Amino acid sequence: MQALPITTLLDDAALVRAITAAAPRIDSQAEAELYRRLAPRVRLYGLRHLRDPHAANDLMQQILLMTLERLRAGKLREADMLASYVLGMCRMVVLEIRRGTFRREGLLQIYGDATEATEAAEPRGLDAAQLSRCLPQLSVRERSVLVLSFFADKPANEVAAELGLEPGNARVIRHRALLKLRECMSRKDVST
Repeated sequence: MQALPITTLLDDAALVRAITAAAPRIDSQAEAELYRRLAPRVRLYGLRHLRDPHAANDLMQQILLMTLERLRAGKLREADMLASYVLGMCRMVVLEIRRGTFRREGLLQIYGDATEATEAAEPRGLDAAQLSRCLPQLSVRERSVLVLSFFADKPANEVAAELGLEPGNARVIRHRALLKLRECMSRKDVST
C-alpha cells in the first residue's frame, strides 16, 4: 500500500497554518494540497456564475493565486474560515467581472464596436531607391547615428560612447535626422 502524504491528512486550518509558517519559503506540499482541495470548488463556482469554462478557469487561477499570496503574507486572520474567505473572494471577483462586462457592453451600445470602425492599414513598402537618394543628404554624423541606432540596434548611450557624444545629444541628432529623412522620403523627386 502506498503511503499518503502527510498534508492530505491535515484539515484546511492546519494547511493554512503550514503555508503561513513556511513564509518566506514555500511549502509546496501544503500549497499543492490546498490547490487540490479548492480548485474544483472555485471552478464550479465560476461555471455556475460566469457560465463560461474559460472564464471559470481564469477565475480559479486568479482566486487561488490571490489566496496563496495572502496566506504567504499571513493576511488571513482566522485559519478555520478558509472556505468562507475563498468563497467571499470568488463572489467579489465575479461581481467585478460582471461590472466590467456591463460597462463594456454599455459603452459599445453608445459608441459602437470599435473593430467595425477601423480598417487594417495597408502595409507601406519602403522605397529603396528613394532612401538611397535621401541618405546622402544627411551629414556623416547623422547617418552614423541612424546606422548605429537602427542597423546595429544600439541604445543612445552606446551610440554616444562610440561617436564621442553625450547620450542626450545622440538622441537629438537621431530625432532631427529622422525628421530630415522622413521629409525627404515624402517628396517625389529627389535630386542628389
